Amino acid sequence: MDHLKKLSTVLCFLLLQFGVEGRGLSYSIYQKSCPQVEDIVRAALGPIFLSDPSSPPAFLRLLFHDCQVQGCDASILVDPAGGKTPLEMASSKNFGVRKRESISLIKSVVEAQCPGTVSCADILVMAARDAVAFSGGPWIKVPFGRRDSSRATSYKLADALLPPANVDVNGLLQIFTQKGMTIKEAVAIIGAHTIGITHCLNIRDRLQRPEGGGRARGMEPGFEAFLRLSCPEGSLISNSTFVVNDPSAFTFDNHYYSNAMHGRGILRVDAEVSSDSRTAPIVSSFAADQSEFFRYFASAFVKLSTSGVLTGNQGVIRKSCNRLD
Repeated sequence: MDHLKKLSTVLCFLLLQFGVEGRGLSYSIYQKSCPQVEDIVRAALGPIFLSDPSSPPAFLRLLFHDCQVQGCDASILVDPAGGKTPLEMASSKNFGVRKRESISLIKSVVEAQCPGTVSCADILVMAARDAVAFSGGPWIKVPFGRRDSSRATSYKLADALLPPANVDVNGLLQIFTQKGMTIKEAVAIIGAHTIGITHCLNIRDRLQRPEGGGRARGMEPGFEAFLRLSCPEGSLISNSTFVVNDPSAFTFDNHYYSNAMHGRGILRVDAEVSSDSRTAPIVSSFAADQSEFFRYFASAFVKLSTSGVLTGNQGVIRKSCNRLD
């Protein structure tokens, strides 16, 4: 059985590698043009991770929100110029997204060594990948060669494409399977909620207006009481109020799944993922086997970060991540 599992993993990796190479990405694209780029990015990230323990989940969330809107093209990093129409970051669904300026800073360091070579989109993927590994998660082999968007993205498009805070299991499965993920990979990528925080604004409706009245659906009573105390109803909720996703909120592990199984899921999808007939067996399996969760998260991460990207002559390589000129 172990032999078959290892063979299956190898075959999946080979198929995945063939697929990304066919989409214009490569695992060796910077081998000659900027062979030290991953070391440069990792060295720049080190002080950020050490000085701000919340930065790894912030980088991971930044990547997810960029990739959900027209693929991973660094469009979320662009600032509006001269009072023009609000851009992607103005979407209310990007509330709390941070560390954009850190990607721009890292880009300037890369530019000093390899001018006009490495895209902001690739640097953002490297940062999110390293954030997972730094937090104790899997080391993910990722292909590169993404190009940056050459046009600004409207906040209206982000509003339409980013999932709402109250998205259910069906909604997220639809989003991720459209990016080529299996259901098991989709459940694994949801497991990114194992690190970081959730703002009280994003669970206010779930706590204050649960479906059918009474206790929030799928939530253990003691945990619900804790959330209600942490996120009080009314004007006391501010943009800075939050709860940690789980007791090991800064360690990338499989505790998310055991928490979900015991009614301690914060968001609606966190609660439903352990009860939906399509996903419940996978949640149980990941809760029991962290290495399995890591394997499927890694393959899902690659699919998310390679879906719908710009390559070849598409897009540009921006000199500054926050500007289109």
